[in-house]
Amino acid sequence: MSYTIMLFLLVFGLFLSMLLFLEIGRRIGVRRIKEDSTTAAEGFGAVNGAIFALLGLLIAFTFSGASSRFDARRQLIVEETNDIGTAYLRLDLLPADAQAELRKAFRRYLDARLEVYRKLPDIAAARKSLAKADELQRQIWRQAVVASRAEGASPAAPMLLLPALNAMIDITTTRTLATEMHPPTIVFAMLFGLALAASLLAGYGMTGSKVRSWFHMLGFALVMAFAVYVIVDIEYPRLGLIQVDAFDQALVDLRESMNQDIQNPGQK
Repeated sequence: MSYTIMLFLLVFGLFLSMLLFLEIGRRIGVRRIKEDSTTAAEGFGAVNGAIFALLGLLIAFTFSGASSRFDARRQLIVEETNDIGTAYLRLDLLPADAQAELRKAFRRYLDARLEVYRKLPDIAAARKSLAKADELQRQIWRQAVVASRAEGASPAAPMLLLPALNAMIDITTTRTLATEMHPPTIVFAMLFGLALAASLLAGYGMTGSKVRSWFHMLGFALVMAFAVYVIVDIEYPRLGLIQVDAFDQALVDLRESMNQDIQNPGQK
């Protein structure tokens, strides 16, 4: 079952649960009024306010955190594109006979990096591509170190190329860890739990009307469920409907520019 379907079922379950808790809260309120109509709603205003305020704060913080991590992941794609492109250009500092092999390795490396994220949500396949990219990193580093010390290399090669390669390697670790940065599970559990608690209290507060207001009940549950869906979907931007894949185009464009070296070898 895909992540999108699982998330939809989870949020739909929350929606139905909220409707159930709204109805339970309303029936509790109706029973309380029958027992003592004078004190049924006394003393609950502060409790309701505290619960709804806590729910609002939790939604605001989780949405803000998910949004900031979403933007950070897009920025990391741009940084990796710049790092790979810079290192690739600085291969010009190496002897001509060493450049061709390294440029081929760069093209294979970038293909592997793109495959890592294209194969998600297949975690096993993504890890296989990641391992391949790591091996190519080591290969490129070894070849670059030797070539930068070879006869015919620019004196600036060790100072300019190797730091660029180091940045290219480091950004892969940063991006990999960024995909695993999420709030603790307890935060999402609190979000779901407070949504149900707020539904119970909201249902209790609807007992002032003799007629059940399906418009308000459905509207409350739908808005809350949709907010939770957006938060969770943004938090996992490689799996759901909201994705950062559009920014991968920067890496694709870089890969296309590398192909020009093959078509126009005289430019290098």
